[in-house]
Amino acid sequence: MSKPKLTYQNSGVNIHEGYKEVQLIKKIAKSTYNENVLNNLGSFAGMFEISKKMRNPILVSGTDGVGTKIAIACSKKKYDTVGIDCVAMCVNDVLCHGAKPLFFLDYIACGKLDAHVAAELVKGVANGCRQSGSALIGGETAEMPGFYKPGDYDLAGFSVGVVEKNKIVNGTNIKIGDCLIGLASSGCHSNGFSLIRNVFKSLDEKFENKPIWKTLLEPTKIYVDSILKLMKHVQVKGMAHITGGGFIENVPRMLKKPGLQIVINKNSYPLPKIFKLINNRGVDLKHMYNTFNMGIGFVVCVDKKDVTKTIKILKSCNEQAYEIGYITKGKEPICLR
Repeated sequence: MSKPKLTYQNSGVNIHEGYKEVQLIKKIAKSTYNENVLNNLGSFAGMFEISKKMRNPILVSGTDGVGTKIAIACSKKKYDTVGIDCVAMCVNDVLCHGAKPLFFLDYIACGKLDAHVAAELVKGVANGCRQSGSALIGGETAEMPGFYKPGDYDLAGFSVGVVEKNKIVNGTNIKIGDCLIGLASSGCHSNGFSLIRNVFKSLDEKFENKPIWKTLLEPTKIYVDSILKLMKHVQVKGMAHITGGGFIENVPRMLKKPGLQIVINKNSYPLPKIFKLINNRGVDLKHMYNTFNMGIGFVVCVDKKDVTKTIKILKSCNEQAYEIGYITKGKEPICLR
């Protein structure tokens, strides 16, 4: 009796399912293209032309993943929103330096590829790209049997943006008396889910008249359009995307001069009910401010004279915006009151 031939497929990798996935996502990716995209999906590399109108363009890049939030998506077979999270986590970071996102590439890993599931994941990525004005110009799907279990998926990506060198936002001109404006988050975004999954043992428990998994899968808000519009009218001195590490780790990253302290007034905006519930389930509030966004997904620093104008512009962009703090002198980088 002859031994079975060793092939890629009987080792667990179905290259034909990969070909099928490429065909399914081509149209999805093309929906994000603009005149600067120079390649078709399926090329070895993505190509994007930078506008000739820019005098001294600086490329700004950021990379991130969805984290264990995708475990909830997989368990509920709801795959079409976590791609928005993947894009948001990257483009909001790039935005912190005043850069306009240009293009995005994604990476999907799984134990056993289902082309239709992968296409749903990419559908979310494309949605996030359209929201941020990015072109989805490439990506990679890796089928890794024995490393991931069948049904497991992971999703990550990276964004590249551009900003004129003399318009880079880097926090160097932040001074005592400047004010912080917080933009409301859309929920838990995509951080702290290893803790969240430990807090909520049943994803089907009711929260606000629906299964709690629907609230937990609410996509991360993308702030690109609103902030780019704001920067046309107001000098934004510093920005922070509130991701892993919460307020405590992220907001002080905008400070560059020693001796400055950020003061955050925790009562300056309404705390979303989902965070109140997590606190009621036994998670300490101080720990939460070092883990979650606590209802504020993005923070900008502006001169005190620009506060009213800033909030008015952001509200015209359908953002919930609040004056949440200020810059003062202090030894510690941040104080939550």
